[in-house]
Amino acid sequence: MRLFPSDRYPLPLPEGHRFPVAKYARLRQRLQQSAQSAGLEFVEPHAATDDELLRVHEQGYVGRVMAGTLSPAEVRRIGFPWSRALVNRSLRSTGAAIDAAAAALEDGVAASLAGGTHHAGTDWGEGYCVFNDTAVATRELQARGLVRRVMIIDCDVHQGNGTAQIFAADSSVFTVSLHGERNFPLRKFPSTLDVGLEDGTGDEAYRQALAGALEASLGRWRPDLLFYIAGADPYEGDRLGRLKLSKAGLLDRDRMVLASAQEAGVPVAIVCGGGYCTDVEAIVDIHAATMLLAAGLARQAG
Repeated sequence: MRLFPSDRYPLPLPEGHRFPVAKYARLRQRLQQSAQSAGLEFVEPHAATDDELLRVHEQGYVGRVMAGTLSPAEVRRIGFPWSRALVNRSLRSTGAAIDAAAAALEDGVAASLAGGTHHAGTDWGEGYCVFNDTAVATRELQARGLVRRVMIIDCDVHQGNGTAQIFAADSSVFTVSLHGERNFPLRKFPSTLDVGLEDGTGDEAYRQALAGALEASLGRWRPDLLFYIAGADPYEGDRLGRLKLSKAGLLDRDRMVLASAQEAGVPVAIVCGGGYCTDVEAIVDIHAATMLLAAGLARQAG
């Protein structure tokens, strides 16, 4: 299973910033320990190009990001201070989603060890998201003629408002979002299928909601490719999540999505999504378990 890490490109943040950027390098390091036994291959992602970005994002917005001329309000909305390193990291993370999608079409499953930047819309960044990686990857693979119909199943705890806005009028992309209904963002653009969950939702209620969402999406609409945003932030220990899933419950979630896709014969590109637990190792545990599960299912299928 090919994995595309972006952590070699640093994301400098002020001391005390609440985004746990260290999780990405630790995730790669954790998975490297299992690389031989799990059949993992680590591949350098390319930097997303202007052509790739402009299939989704408005030219003026892309230009302001590149030139460092975002307004103070735009910078606050993104939540990261602008730097050339932020641009480089965002381009690599977006490129990782494109590369993972192309690899998934060849291998059945692949993953970016970052991404899930679902709050970025056509002309804005938001909530630690500069460019929308799964949207850019979707448009790029469609442009290459490799896929026609794409599904994005978003299991980050926050609704994928940017993804929903980008694909609002596009019947070739089916967007699914399971999220905390009362959580960020306040303005939620409608996905093809939204499943809003109450604060405190635990393993069993989440499992039932996900089963219904999978039946209503993969059960009725067959894509050529599935993006799975496997957020760690529904975890009960997450500072921003407000749901109550255990690590076992999150792994069960992963198994449901991946097994459903495998049964339907749909290749899967995984991106990490959010995770804001103060215990960074807990975030790493969750993401590493997702990747190792996917690799194991791929070996069984192959």
